Parts: sequence; structure tokens; C-alpha cells
Amino acid sequence: MRASFYTLGCKVNQNETGALQQLFFENGFEIVGPGDAADVYVVNSCTVTAGGDKKSRQWLRRCKRENPGAVTVLTGCYPQAFPQEAQAAAEADVVTGTNARGSIVADVQRFLATGERVVDIRPHAAGAAFEELPAEQPLGHTRAFLKIEDGCNRFCAYCIIPYARGRVRSRPLDSVLAELRSLAAQGYREVVLSGINLCCYGQDTGSSLAEAVERAAEIDGIDRIRLGSVEPDLLPEETLLRLSRVKKLCCQFHLSLQSGCAKTLAAMNRHYTPQDYRAVVERMRALFDRPLFTTDVIVGFPGESEEDFCESLRFVESLGFLKVHVFSYSRRAGTAAAKMEGQVPEAVKAERSRRMIAAADAVRAQVIAGWAGRQETVLLEQPVSKNLYTGYTSRYIPVAVAAPGAVQGEIVEVQVGAFDGSRCCCEAAAPTAPRP
Repeated sequence: MRASFYTLGCKVNQNETGALQQLFFENGFEIVGPGDAADVYVVNSCTVTAGGDKKSRQWLRRCKRENPGAVTVLTGCYPQAFPQEAQAAAEADVVTGTNARGSIVADVQRFLATGERVVDIRPHAAGAAFEELPAEQPLGHTRAFLKIEDGCNRFCAYCIIPYARGRVRSRPLDSVLAELRSLAAQGYREVVLSGINLCCYGQDTGSSLAEAVERAAEIDGIDRIRLGSVEPDLLPEETLLRLSRVKKLCCQFHLSLQSGCAKTLAAMNRHYTPQDYRAVVERMRALFDRPLFTTDVIVGFPGESEEDFCESLRFVESLGFLKVHVFSYSRRAGTAAAKMEGQVPEAVKAERSRRMIAAADAVRAQVIAGWAGRQETVLLEQPVSKNLYTGYTSRYIPVAVAAPGAVQGEIVEVQVGAFDGSRCCCEAAAPTAPRP
């Protein structure tokens, strides 16, 4: 039988889809692309915005319409956070959440055997352990994503994720290191450590994010380590000092912001001010070698005035971000913000989003232009032609590299070229020694 997967949302979701694909593969399924004909269609949903819920249902509805005899599966954050609403989605034959993912194949097999709809949404229990899933199938010798943490205890006013993911749970460090060694043996040169609240890694197991990075750096073959999103108020001085000593750690950090307005941050139940955030950025710039930063910003949060928005916009412009992911606030039932007065009209949110994106893109172009002529290392990821690859520098600047004689997955030195609005064109100076 053939199984097709469609993934919405964050890198953690994408990593988990790889694990689910491996589960199906190990049980005799052929894995095909999201647009291919299949016997089973699985959507791994995201529920950060209402738009994600809608996309999940639409994709399943289309699959069922085009393949009436196929099994449709709705899994992930949407069913976990909104179980009653997800159960009402008639387009799904099987509905599961983010807990007990290892049972998803059995749920599909039960539906195939009985023809009766399966709803298997299990609540997250306090004190539960991290659920380990199979390593995803190797898809090429480039960057690998490794989920080491799940859950969040913070309950930001706008966020449904603690309800969808449960409380903080960390993957045992020995298990993390074992998979890293396996990834290195498969030829991966770069790994991204990811989690729902990555900075909380180890608080339930006696470890820490700094320890995980330090131990990962000891593994031969893993040459670059990158972090997923981190929280500015969860990076104490000791952690920053330890991380700054790890030479394999890429000097690019996704440091979550959400707003540059102090009033809005307080309403969001974030745990820092813009001044606190700036202090962390300045400290990291002092400790690390020319680090670059990416971030997330929400516009149109309840109560955000035009003055508040402009304060946030000015703050974002002032920090020199490499990339800003801009989101319009999405009202989610069950969160504190959903009940707040001063909900911003959709048209105003859309207009503010356009302005924030335009400002962030202008800063991005300036930041990347400042790297022209500098030496960097690039992981060759996607071949465009025989000698041309796209990839990212260690600081996550997108490039196209002419690298005759190199192969996908190598790390090469380049001189960063001019930015064309999409990528910098470069030529490889010297590839590293080929991997076995």
C-alpha cells in the first residue's frame, strides 16, 4: 500500500512527519509524495492559526474526493488542541493527536479491517516521558533535523501550543547522541536541534541545552550544529558562555521576539521587555563571532494601537535581523488573548503585516549586502545543475555556489557575492575532504 503525507507548521512537525513516514515504511507501506495517488493520506496538522486548521481539512477533503477508496488521517496539533472540532471533520477516517504517535499505523490498520472510524486522541499526562519515534528516512546527505524536546509550560496569551503539545518533555541525552552518531554515519554534516521550547531541554532529565550542544560537538562527522527557536529570557549568562565555546555551533540564532512594543509584550504574557531582548542580542554579539539573528513578530495583537505597532516596527528595524517571520495575530479559542477586548480588524492586521514585511525585507537586504566579499562556509544542499548548488552559509545566508567537482552534502569555503534579492552568487574556494 502507498502512503502520502502533507505537513503544516514548524520544523518540529516536519521532523515528526519524517518519523511517521518511517513508521509506515517499517510496516510495509510505500511512501509517495503529497500529490501522488495513494491508499492512505496523512495530514500532520498545525493549529497555531485558524488558517492551518482550514488547510488540513481542505487537503483531506480533496484527497477523499479524488481517491474515494483511500483512508484519510488527521493527526497532530489540531486534533490535540481541539478534539471535538477535529472529531467533527467528516473528511477524516482516522483522527489522532500529538500523543502516542507510535499507534498511528495500528489505528489505520484497525480502520482498514473494520471500516469503522477511529478516533484516538489521548490526553497528555503530567510527568509523561518524551515519546521516541523512529529516525526519519535518510533523504540526502545535507542538513538533518533532530527533535530533542517537546511541550511548553509558558502559556503565552496568544498561544494554543501548550494545549496541543503538553508540558515540557526532554529526549534522554544518550538517545540524542546515539541518533547523532547514526546521522553522522549516514553522511550528514549539519544537524539542527529542535523542540517546542528548546531552551527547556533537560529541565526534566537533569541535563541542559548547553550540555546537549557540547556533547553533540564531540561526535566525529557532525561539523555544524544549529539551534531551532530559542527564548531570550531562557538564555542565562552561563548558558551563553558555554554555547559560545562550542566552535561547531553555527553563529545564527532564531531568537523569538513577537513584538518590539513593551505594552504588547506584557499583554502577550511574554517574560521580557524590548530592552531585555536588546541586551541579550548585544551580549550574544559580544560572545559569538559575528552572529546573525532571525525572529518571529506578531502584528495586530488585541489592543495593539497604531502607536504600539510603530514602536514594534522601529524596534525590529533597529536590531538588524537577517530574517523576520511576520504573522498576523490569529484568534484561538481557549487562549487568554481570544477573550481580550480591542480585537484588531483583519484589514488593519493585513496592512500592518505588509508594512512590517517590507521594513524587515529592507533590513535583510542591508544585512546580507554587508557580507559581500567575506569568507564563509556553505553546506551544498540542492543541486541546480552539474556544478551549481544552492545552500546556506553557517550564518544562514542563502547562496548559489558554483562548485565544480564537489558533491551534495559537502561543506565548501566561498567568498560571499552580491545579493540579488533571493541569494548571493558565490564560487567555491576549496571543498572539504569528501566523506566516505
